Amino acid sequence: MNRSHPNGTMEETVILLKESRTRYRRLGVAATAVGLLAALLTAGPAAATPDPGDGPAASEEVSKSTRAEVESAIAAGDIPGQNEIVHSKNIEHLAFVPKDVLKDTNSDLAFQGRYAFAGNYDGFRIFDISNPRAPRTVSQVLCPGSQNDISVSGDLLFLSTDSSRSDSSCSSTTQPPTEKSSWEGMKVFDISDKRNPKYVAAVETACGSHTHTLVPERKNVYLYVSSYSPDATYPDCQPPHDGISVIKVPRKAPQKAAVVDFPVLFPGEGPDGGGNPGPPGGVRKTTGCHDITVLPSQDLAAGACMGDGILLSIKDPARPKVIDRIRDDVNFAFWHSATFNQKANKVVFTDELGGGGAATCNAEIGPNRGADGIYDIVGKGDRRKLAFRSYFKIPRHQANTENCVAHNGSLIPVKGRDIMVQGWYQGGVSVWDFTDSDNPKEIAYFDRGPLTTDTIKSGGSWSAYYYNGYIYSNEYARGFDVLKINDRRTDPAKWVRVNELNVQTQPDYFD
Repeated sequence: MNRSHPNGTMEETVILLKESRTRYRRLGVAATAVGLLAALLTAGPAAATPDPGDGPAASEEVSKSTRAEVESAIAAGDIPGQNEIVHSKNIEHLAFVPKDVLKDTNSDLAFQGRYAFAGNYDGFRIFDISNPRAPRTVSQVLCPGSQNDISVSGDLLFLSTDSSRSDSSCSSTTQPPTEKSSWEGMKVFDISDKRNPKYVAAVETACGSHTHTLVPERKNVYLYVSSYSPDATYPDCQPPHDGISVIKVPRKAPQKAAVVDFPVLFPGEGPDGGGNPGPPGGVRKTTGCHDITVLPSQDLAAGACMGDGILLSIKDPARPKVIDRIRDDVNFAFWHSATFNQKANKVVFTDELGGGGAATCNAEIGPNRGADGIYDIVGKGDRRKLAFRSYFKIPRHQANTENCVAHNGSLIPVKGRDIMVQGWYQGGVSVWDFTDSDNPKEIAYFDRGPLTTDTIKSGGSWSAYYYNGYIYSNEYARGFDVLKINDRRTDPAKWVRVNELNVQTQPDYFD
């Protein structure tokens, strides 16, 4: 395997520099449901190269006979028209910036000062958001490698590569996943000059890096690298793969970045380790983690790990320790991501039913699958446990040509309340309140109509995050949206400011 640039040194990356009509419509819970093929309802086998839907199942085409059903629902006002924007009265759509040089799938977001950093399977884009009504592109970096999950800390930017590449350079080419010499892992950039980022380091990791999580310290940055093993046919990703790679990056010498540990989170006997074995019903077997969220102020982390949800102590950031593990073999197919509330006494886990490529926001699937699961944290210290309370799913049915499922979101920092904004792919952006763990409620939304009316074509909000007074959404297929919520329940958040935001590294907003 190639662990460095082919020439022995890291090269500088080539930098490529460089609305829709809105009206209100009431979309009721009783909107007309349209059909969905059973093949789309369960999460299929993981792919070695992640599909554009960010998950275990590839997008599948629905019958063209459903086009009439979708168009009928549009005509009846039950769903928005194709590409039409609808939103609640308390949401304002401030700006939209279409894709430019980077044409592939938009992915995650990170923030620092007046900048937003937007991942794309082709690389990343840096926006100046000092004027949220007119975001300006500062630079675009061409560096292909899905899914280019992104984070920033000080002068460093990190990208995840979870697809087989010919080498670690930004000019690498796609490799067959069975190729023994392929490269996958983490890339590190120097962003001290936002107009001219420089590629400074690469670290290969077991099974690549689907996502990663920052645990920042004064002298070093630790990265928890999440990835999962498809099956034994891939030479670079052999089971059991029941842990995470921990990378240490010295801030003053990022070229020395290296894996320092591989803690096994699901110890067990046998070739498949000790994670969820994947019982019948569509639950994914645990062969690693999809995403981990840390709350450094509380030395706490939550992991969404395919068939398992976990709570971890990170008192020693290089050696995270599992303190509780839960499963939901009835309604959760694929544990995807996690979000703490501010008091660290709740966790919201998401279920990416269908791998992000299926239409699951309809009456056939119902309100408890492809949804959020709300868990209270009870007890103290290493005896803390996760206790299930309820599910939340957007109360607006989507077309059967729209990929829709719970995906990436963040807290909106309101002291004394638990409010979250979240992307639901083509289900749009939802703002919801889970202060009462048993009775979560949506309080605002932003949605576009389907990309197509005859087949599933993936799109929608991959990530929707609140940062310093505004909501930013990286739209999978179209571009970059800026929203503003005007609601008395979220108004106090306007006064909360942070200098940097990587959502999977949750800040203590009120410390």
